[in-house]
This record gives sequence, C-alpha cells and structure tokens, in this order.
Amino acid sequence: MMMDPKMMDLNGSYNNSDPYGDDYMAQEEEWEREGLLDPAWEKQQKKTFTAWCNSHLRKAATGIENIDEDFRNGLKLMLLLEVISGEQLPKPDRGKMRFHKIANVNKALDFIASKGVKLVSIGAEEIVDGNLKMTLGMIWTIILRFAIQDISVEEMSAKEGLLLWCQRKTAPYKNCNVQNFHMSFKDGLAFCALIHRHRPDLLDYHKLSKNDPLYNLNLAFDIAEKYLDIPRMLDAEDMINLVRPDEKSVMTYVSAYYQAFAGVQKAETAADQTLVLCRRPGPTRPTPSCCLLLPPPAHAC
Repeated sequence: MMMDPKMMDLNGSYNNSDPYGDDYMAQEEEWEREGLLDPAWEKQQKKTFTAWCNSHLRKAATGIENIDEDFRNGLKLMLLLEVISGEQLPKPDRGKMRFHKIANVNKALDFIASKGVKLVSIGAEEIVDGNLKMTLGMIWTIILRFAIQDISVEEMSAKEGLLLWCQRKTAPYKNCNVQNFHMSFKDGLAFCALIHRHRPDLLDYHKLSKNDPLYNLNLAFDIAEKYLDIPRMLDAEDMINLVRPDEKSVMTYVSAYYQAFAGVQKAETAADQTLVLCRRPGPTRPTPSCCLLLPPPAHAC
C-alpha cells in the first residue's frame, strides 16, 4: 500500500517535511524524556488508554485489564485494530511461543504503518516484553490515527481542530477559557460546558463554581458515562493533584466528547437542510423523495 507522504507526528499534527527529519525525532525524544521524568504521566496514561481500548473492545465482547500485559501476544491488539478500523487484518498466529507473539504484534504494527503512521523506536519485541512506556506510545499513535486525525473544524485538523472545536463550543461560558488540553480542563468547567452546550438538560452550568473542581470533574465524568455512553477515562483526583494533567490523556477523553456530539450535530444539520429544501416554495422545484415522509405543512413544497 502506498504510504501517505504526510506523516502524523506524536502530537497529532501533520509534518509535511521528511517524516524522519530532526523535528519528528525531537518530538519523539521529548515524549521519551517526559515518560522517564514523570511517573504520574505514566499512571494517568495507563488508566486513560486502558479505558479507551476497552470502549472499543467491548464491541467484540472482550477487554483488557493490564495494558502492558494483555497486548503482549498481539491477539487483542489485532482485534482492537479491526474493531476501530472496520478492516480485517491478516490471520493471527495461534501459537504460544515468543516468535508467534512477535509475529502477531508485527502484523498490527504493519497495519498501523499502512495508515501513514511512523512508529519511531517502537518494535514488536518491546510490546511482547511488556514495556509499558513503549506500549503506551503505540496506543497513543493508534488513538491519534483513528480518533483524532480525521477531526476537521474550519480547515483545522487533528489536535488543532479538536482544540478549536472546544473553544467554539465553550466560548459563551463564564470562567471557561480553553487554550490547551491540560490546565484548561483542570477545574472541570470545560467538560461541563461541553456537556451543557449539547445537552443542557443534563446539568445546570450556571450553578457550578470554579472553586469546586472535584465536584465539577466528577459531575461531568458521571454524566458522560451514564447518559452519553462515554467511559470514565480520567480520575478527578488525578486531574486536581497533578500540577499539569497529562495532555495526551485529556485529549483522548475530549475526543470521545467530539465523537459523541459532532456526529449528532452533523445529522441534525443535514436534517434541517433537507427540511428547508422541502419547504422552500417554487412551482418548478420537484418534491424530494424524503419530503414524502413529512407531514404536509401549510406551505408545502
């Protein structure tokens, strides 16, 4: 399969230059240093990425408990990719020897690479050996490719598009100024604003206080899980206690809000446009077939 010359980097942006160039490697080295220096980064990502994986694996009636253990033989990793892509991967090796596991993980990595993602410094051996940092890096690239890359808002894409969507949706709300995917979400108001903007029946934003972040975060997480089918991917205590919440974890969770709300909004917009077309007066305009299902208004088309 022909590789896309525009490769997606680990921050969710496109690099139109050489994907193996200095900028790409610098981002990868920075990611590695963050992992070595901040154990809390690793802890939060492990929780979030596990929940994200399970939100898809449940569609295949399975799941994982330990992200650094349950992908080691490659079987659930291949299944995860099949579920989120809707495509079929090569038949997995069913043996239990190390080389069988490596073969399966390589099939998964090859599939990821075929989608235009370069996995820098991540090999099948590290995944089979249960290297947590490398496993998290691999899952992050999968999240970027399948949950964030296709987000497009006003000609902005991926990470920038998701941030712009959050800014547009939360702009009218007091004490809510979204500038990033870490500190801007720390007090929970941004999550609550996103919910209220789309489902005002679920919470009263104007009764919330910036000084009660624990309540705000738990309220948003509980409502999203109960009414929006968005799994709880973050812990309120972690968001509060961390000096700076992990950007990748927050972005992963926010992308689930986008997927939940943007699809509904597009469907409603399309329906509104169809209704306007149906009811627009004009003697020579043919009646769209969809309008035949609508009750005839006073000024039917």
